[in-house]
Amino acid sequence: MSGARVSIQTADFDLAQEVAALRAGDTRVGAVCTFVGTVRDRNDGSSVSSMELEHYPGMTEKAIEAMIDEAVRRFDILGARVVHRVGLLQPLDQIMMVAVVSAHRAQSFEACEFLMDYLKTQAPFWKKEQTPEGARWVDARVADDAALARWGISAPNA
Repeated sequence: MSGARVSIQTADFDLAQEVAALRAGDTRVGAVCTFVGTVRDRNDGSSVSSMELEHYPGMTEKAIEAMIDEAVRRFDILGARVVHRVGLLQPLDQIMMVAVVSAHRAQSFEACEFLMDYLKTQAPFWKKEQTPEGARWVDARVADDAALARWGISAPNA
């Protein structure tokens, strides 16, 4: 795979373009697995009118690169790409994507799910929702820690 493995950006992304770049001429690729997260209009019983995501430039990219390195060590994958948006987002907006390529589907599925579980708990992003009750920070969930633990990783939320 050529090109950056991680992009943190305010602009939207095109999944088809991202997958094409990840596959680019690699005849070994037999499987592509992707996940795209979007902004919901409800969370924890309240309506959500917008979400704002913040991060520490440099630190965030480095942390996600390490996650991809770990996925490469654990799974027989040929490449991975993570795009995560920051800034103000509205319901239906794409927040992030994970794409993984491998020779066979099982490795792509597992690596994609592993990266999502890892990102959900360990990527240094801070999310603030606007609700009718006012702004609130989104806390990490115990279920996210449990999802990461099934991969043999016990780490507190970032």
